[in-house]
Amino acid sequence: MSRLEQPAEITLVFDEPVQRKKAPRHIADFSPEERRELAKELGLPAFRANQVAAHYFGHLSDDPQTWSDIPADMRTTFAELFTPKLIELVRSITCNNGMTRKDLWRLHDGVLVESVLMRYTDRTTVCISSQAGCGMNCPFCATGQAGLTRNLTAGEITEQIVASARACASGELPGGPTRLSNIVFMGMGEPMANYNAVMRTLRNVTDPSPDGLGISARSVTVSTVGLVNGIEKLANEGLPFTLAVSLHAPDDDLRDTLVPINTRWKVKEVLAAADAYA
Repeated sequence: MSRLEQPAEITLVFDEPVQRKKAPRHIADFSPEERRELAKELGLPAFRANQVAAHYFGHLSDDPQTWSDIPADMRTTFAELFTPKLIELVRSITCNNGMTRKDLWRLHDGVLVESVLMRYTDRTTVCISSQAGCGMNCPFCATGQAGLTRNLTAGEITEQIVASARACASGELPGGPTRLSNIVFMGMGEPMANYNAVMRTLRNVTDPSPDGLGISARSVTVSTVGLVNGIEKLANEGLPFTLAVSLHAPDDDLRDTLVPINTRWKVKEVLAAADAYA
């Protein structure tokens, strides 16, 4: 092959581009302890953060006027301080007689991401995005070819899940009200490349109510193209999340072309990390 015929160098992006405008702080960005500290920082008693968390995670309520344990003249202010609007529904597309619904969300800075809500006979699952775009550059993936726009905050990721849980509880899917039972991190982005925000979201999902949604860790699947350091960190978290590895090819020569991260961590390393995780 001549120099002119050499393939272009594949670029992997692990660090998000510099952002001019950060997403508003949201209660889902913080641990339960940090939420109480946030309340104190805002000049409020710590227990107010617990109250808002109970409405947000426990009751899935996005209407502060229903927060009856908070003074009426403070409800809107509390909502703005603790649960600012992070995502806005642009449109939904349904198929399978309405049992599958893809939602397109606009974030605070105009960036668009998707989630997919799927109802089955034995479970209801949401597939959510952890990044806007993706820096892994897999040639078969439209998101990867678009490149990485930015990481999502834990609040923005969690909001996709809570909105889906609310849709299930209110009976928006055919078959009447149901409970959101499963979460899969298989939407836009590489979860392990946005580790801290994803980990905070995972704890939001699995922490018992009122601190979180109380979903079993075994019902949460984290998918990765093979960031070995991320797999190792997840293994040390001590929670039994389900790990899914997008292998795509069993040998390094082919996987180098299909999944460019393989040029950094080879198949043997990825499988060893997955085996250690299991």
